[in-house]
Amino acid sequence: MQETPIGELLVGAGHLTPEQLDWALTTQRRTGSRLGAILVATGLVRRQVLYRLLADRWDAPFVDVAGSSLDPTLLGRVTPEALAEEGWIPTRRGPDGAPVVATVERPTPAIKSRIEKALGEPVHLGVTTEGDLIQGLHRGYEEIIADQASLGLWRRDAAQSARTVLFPSQKVLGGALLALIAGAAVAAPTATVAALMAGLSLALLAGVAFKFAVCMVGARHERFETVSDDDVRALSDENLPMYTVLVPVYREANVVKDLLANLGDLDWPKERLEVLLLLEADDTETIEAARAADPPATFTFVVVPDDLPKTKPKACNVGLYLARGDFLVIYDAEDRPDPDQLKKALIAFRRGGDDLVCVQAALNYWNAEENWLTRMFTLEYSFWFDYMLPGLERLRLPIPLGGTSNHFRVDALRELGGWDPFNVTEDADLGIRAAALGKTVGVVNSTTYEEANRAEGNWIRQRSRWIKGYLQTLLVHARRPRALVRHAGLRQVSAFLLLIGGTPATFLATPPLYLLFLASMVLSPTTLAGLFPGWVLWISLVNLLLGNGLMIYVSMMGAFKRGRYALVLWALVNPVYWLLHSIASYKAVWQLITKPHYWEKTLHGLSTVAPGGAGAGVTGLEKQPVAG
Repeated sequence: MQETPIGELLVGAGHLTPEQLDWALTTQRRTGSRLGAILVATGLVRRQVLYRLLADRWDAPFVDVAGSSLDPTLLGRVTPEALAEEGWIPTRRGPDGAPVVATVERPTPAIKSRIEKALGEPVHLGVTTEGDLIQGLHRGYEEIIADQASLGLWRRDAAQSARTVLFPSQKVLGGALLALIAGAAVAAPTATVAALMAGLSLALLAGVAFKFAVCMVGARHERFETVSDDDVRALSDENLPMYTVLVPVYREANVVKDLLANLGDLDWPKERLEVLLLLEADDTETIEAARAADPPATFTFVVVPDDLPKTKPKACNVGLYLARGDFLVIYDAEDRPDPDQLKKALIAFRRGGDDLVCVQAALNYWNAEENWLTRMFTLEYSFWFDYMLPGLERLRLPIPLGGTSNHFRVDALRELGGWDPFNVTEDADLGIRAAALGKTVGVVNSTTYEEANRAEGNWIRQRSRWIKGYLQTLLVHARRPRALVRHAGLRQVSAFLLLIGGTPATFLATPPLYLLFLASMVLSPTTLAGLFPGWVLWISLVNLLLGNGLMIYVSMMGAFKRGRYALVLWALVNPVYWLLHSIASYKAVWQLITKPHYWEKTLHGLSTVAPGGAGAGVTGLEKQPVAG
């Protein structure tokens, strides 16, 4: 006897109208997706309604995994990774002692045989929903997942983790260097200061010259589109893979509604989109706001245990553990990605070969002209993502990822060990780690818009964390210099040192050079000559002017590329902006010593400009800032 199609059963039970079924069947023919997945993802049918109906149709009991206790002895026989991939979970033992197993697939004899082989005994099969399966895995394996998220990379290779700030060999080398400088300062103070100033000048010149040269390479290819609009239009929705979106949120209750709208605009079949909302256990306000927003069935709440380290990368590792997609992207709660970004990333992966593990989309800001700081932030991001990263990609040099809009192959990301939860600039570290292991990172011509930081103190907190993470990344990947050169090559390692080491060195060198410049303006030549040799003064002066000039130029280029001509002259404020970087850098060094793994939170929701660009009509007092 032929089974009644599930769509007709839903219409007959009053859960669906004939018109809704016709639309869903048309979508199924276009995308090749399962009818039930389409109905659930679009909110036409509740997931539990569908699976209870399927359970009746398959003559199997429905298992309420969310409300059931889970037998740890049964869970201990299998791994959560295997269960997530195969779509089943053992729950408890039935009255006859046989395990009761819930599956999201039709409980066929073949599936039953495979599960019985995995558990080593006969089982009873029931049916559950995909969402309940994920929640059950998270609940049943919470300690294992949390432990792996925190210590998995460190256990695999302690040298790749920032959990230990300095290895013994680094302590010895650092102590010897400090002792050498101190001894030289006592024996020849003037010569030592001159040598240090010359070293700072050369460090700044090398860092700036490297960035300028890379930006010029990126500029030569600025009209090249990695993926065109025609490429996107030619991509059929049929047989698109499952895509997982990780959204780590912390104290972001006031942006949850915007998050739903922004992700809802993504041009991707909803039934093949898995959104894992990563919530911290102690952040009850955001959890309640997320529940009140009643997100679609494609959203799954994952509550991250409240233990150390309390960082974004640890939350992302939890999400990676549960992810079912072939590809994965990270978005922050306030992000507004281009709707076609996932499709562009997929095309880039298909063209890039198996070694391409990640593609980075550009970041920019919707409140660019709110105040002087948002203008400078926008200028900086424009040249970085529109010229610097494309230049690094063209030169096949390591690319430090940004904090959001990184797209990954899930299997490759797991092979890399995920994110380092002890590194406070985890994405930059991951990009460098991928390059060190011979993998490639690319960029894609798509933009995600964020809220630019408008408050100086808030900006310094954010930037000090980023620079501290750069220093952590430098220390981690310099632990095995010979192995690094052997695997990555001298060219890649040199670029890594100039970028990851040169960036904080440039900002740390700026105040002494500014002071030297001011001293040259107020002190007599005779007095100044007694303190510094003439060659040091000339090198420092030329370097200061050249370094600032080059960075002003590339900042102007970024404004032109984005068509934000009103920002061009603001690039002249770059020397002042660098001083803010310097303050953040010295704070970063201090925190690296005193609080290396402390996650300096950034306040969001401070902007008085609406995401569309118009004034929001509210003041900072009326809006409640949140940390994230």
